[in-house]
Amino acid sequence: MDLRRLRLLRELARLGSMREVAEDLGVTTSTVSQQLAVLSREVGATLIEPQGRRVRLTPAGRRLAEHAVTILAAVDAARLDLDPAAEPTGTVRVAGFATAVRRSLLPVAADLAARHPRVRLRIHEHEPAEAYALLAADDVDLALTYDYHLAPAPVDRAVEVIPLWSTAWSLGVPAPAPQPGGSAADVFAPFREHDWIVNSRNTADEVVVRAVAAMAGFEPRIEHRADSLELVQDLIVAGLGVGLLPADQPTIPGVRLLPLAGPEVVLRSYAVTRRGRAAWPPLALILTLLRACTDARRPDPADT
Repeated sequence: MDLRRLRLLRELARLGSMREVAEDLGVTTSTVSQQLAVLSREVGATLIEPQGRRVRLTPAGRRLAEHAVTILAAVDAARLDLDPAAEPTGTVRVAGFATAVRRSLLPVAADLAARHPRVRLRIHEHEPAEAYALLAADDVDLALTYDYHLAPAPVDRAVEVIPLWSTAWSLGVPAPAPQPGGSAADVFAPFREHDWIVNSRNTADEVVVRAVAAMAGFEPRIEHRADSLELVQDLIVAGLGVGLLPADQPTIPGVRLLPLAGPEVVLRSYAVTRRGRAAWPPLALILTLLRACTDARRPDPADT
C-alpha cells in the first residue's frame, strides 16, 4: 500500500468529503478519487461508497482508516528517530489556552532562550476545540488543552495526551456574600435567581455549571459569555452575574470566591500531540520541559 494513498484515506475519514481533502492537501478532487480507487484495488476491498452527492467510507474503509492512523504515526516516528542525538532545532507551533500559556509555556520559553536558542516557539491563544482542530489539520505541533473532571473531554486515538497540572475552581460571586456550607450544590443554591457567566468559545464550564445546578434543583439562567477571566470578574463586580473562577488566583476587589466540594470542580490541563510526533527532537524537548515545570509546581509530600 502506498503511504500517500493511506494518508488520503485518513484525511477523508477526518474531513468527510473528497473536496475538503483536496483543498486541505492542495490537490484536485479527481486526484483524490483516482488515488483512493487505486488503494481499493491494492487492498482488494471497496473502501468508499456514494451517499447522495457525497461519498462515505464503507466498514472496510473505516477499518483501514483506523489502521492508517497507526501506520502513518509509526512512519513519522521512524523518520524522527534517525538522529536522536542531534541538538534540537526548529520552530514548535503551539495552540493553547491563556492560563496554560502563562503558567507552563512562558517558563519553558525562558528556559529555551537560555539553554536551547535554536528551538523557537510560535504561540497562538485558542480554546481546546480550536486547538484540537488546528492539531488535526497539522497547523500546530502542540495543543495545550483542558477539561473538567465533571466534564471529561473525549480523546481521539489519533492524538497522544500528556496530563500536566490540575487546579480547583470556585464560584465567583459579588462581595460581600455569605459562605454557605455543605456541598457544591448547597453553594450554588442561593444563586438560583442570579444570571450566570460561562465561556464563549468552550462549553466545558457550562456543562459543569449546569450539572452542579441540576444537583441543586434548578436550571441556571446563562446570560453572559466571556473567555477572559478578568472580564468575568468585572461582570461579577458590576452585578451582572456569577461564574466559575480558579481558586488559586487572586481576585479583584468586589469578588468573593466560594469553595466548591462534594463534588469539587477541578480543571485538568493537558499537552496534546499528534500520534507519532512526540519524538521530533524540538517537540520532545518542549514536552520534557513542560513535565519538569509541572513537577516543580507540585507540593513536596514531606511539606504537607
